[in-house]
Amino acid sequence: MSDILIKNTKVFYNNQLQPAEVLIGDGKIIKIAKEIDVHRLDSTINAKGALTLPAGIDAHVHFREPGMTEKEDWYTGSCSAAAGGITTVIEHPNTIPATIDRRSFKEKLKLANRKSVIDFGINGGVTGNVEKLSELWEMGVAAFGEIFMAESTGELNISEDSLDEAMSVITGMGALACIHAEDENIRLECEAYLKNDLSPQSHSRARPNMCEALAVEKAVSIARTNNTRTHFCHMSALESLGLIRNEKYFSDENSSEFTCEVAPHHLFLSTKDWDRLGSFGRMNPPLRDRRSVKMMLNGLNDGAVDVVASDHAPHTESEKDTDIKTAPSGVPGVETLFPLMMMAVKKNLIPLGRMLEVTSKNPARIFGLDAHSKGSFEEGFDADLVIVDPQNIQVIKGDNLHSKAGWTPYEGMEAIFPEYTLARGEVVWDGDIVSSRGRGKFLSGGGVVSD
Repeated sequence: MSDILIKNTKVFYNNQLQPAEVLIGDGKIIKIAKEIDVHRLDSTINAKGALTLPAGIDAHVHFREPGMTEKEDWYTGSCSAAAGGITTVIEHPNTIPATIDRRSFKEKLKLANRKSVIDFGINGGVTGNVEKLSELWEMGVAAFGEIFMAESTGELNISEDSLDEAMSVITGMGALACIHAEDENIRLECEAYLKNDLSPQSHSRARPNMCEALAVEKAVSIARTNNTRTHFCHMSALESLGLIRNEKYFSDENSSEFTCEVAPHHLFLSTKDWDRLGSFGRMNPPLRDRRSVKMMLNGLNDGAVDVVASDHAPHTESEKDTDIKTAPSGVPGVETLFPLMMMAVKKNLIPLGRMLEVTSKNPARIFGLDAHSKGSFEEGFDADLVIVDPQNIQVIKGDNLHSKAGWTPYEGMEAIFPEYTLARGEVVWDGDIVSSRGRGKFLSGGGVVSD
């Protein structure tokens, strides 16, 4: 693999921005220094004063393949990721077929190996398949979930008894459970009450804050009983985050094993966006009020939230362009995650160092990707990098993005996109996708025994 020198750049190193050069060889970061003297190079990238930063790891995407390739596939999804500065993703199981046994896992892995331009992990699904979890773990899944506690896309929701049984097995394997926390009983009651309300805002009322908070409370209790490492997907309600913060910092129980993520749509959108988005704003959990949005941002800054992940869940415009009851839940977001977070840094909403933790270092640590040399801007780690100019602010336009969805809930918002994306030392984005299908590498989970 080519030796590359990135020069005329600044890096975030030792907790500060400083001028440096970065030498890459054999896909790894070889050296970081103010000046690097090398006699032979395959290529040089002049960053022209832009920043060289760790690329993003998106721990929650739905690339829709197999089964729903009209919405997305592994090639278009991974191209969208690369164009947005994401070089590693973890794909979740609610495809058709769902990733719930050896056969479905092999099918998805075969497709991803053929098409993905970036590295990837694959999560295993949890339904009534407890007897299949060990084989999925041995096949190399990164984690289990998202485990749906209420109905959502894919109809994979399970009962509390089934969750308890699954968590016992997951603990025994030393694996991680990823929870989609919404309470099914509250959802059913609220949706029945609002069945004749076709206003977009009714979706937020149909899955209120308490729907999420009660599910978090139940999942915490089950996880404690089974001593299960547990990661909560897309936290959105201030009450939920309060429960997780309590577990992390104040509980006498085994609380250090709880982590959580927030999605950009719960950081940068709110119920005030219903009028603009209509049915295109439908996702689960739904848009929240400004108090919850503010709490999510506070949680990012104080450490209660560990990860920002997109929950990239694309649907076509024709599917979404209907009434709020009929529209499928989910929005695209893998390409805009890192650019929106860079803009949040620009606006002083979050420090750069903390932003890099929640988009790179923490997801690598939580999902075991650090074992694959991911997530750290250090010598010897994979050269998964972005070169980004903080002065180059752009307006997000769905027509410019690479997902098959062709639209974005962030239309018209400002963001800072990368000039270059490098994945294991190879330029995969320089204003165009310049990498081939299938160059991405499968990153196996902790259940695979090395030879």
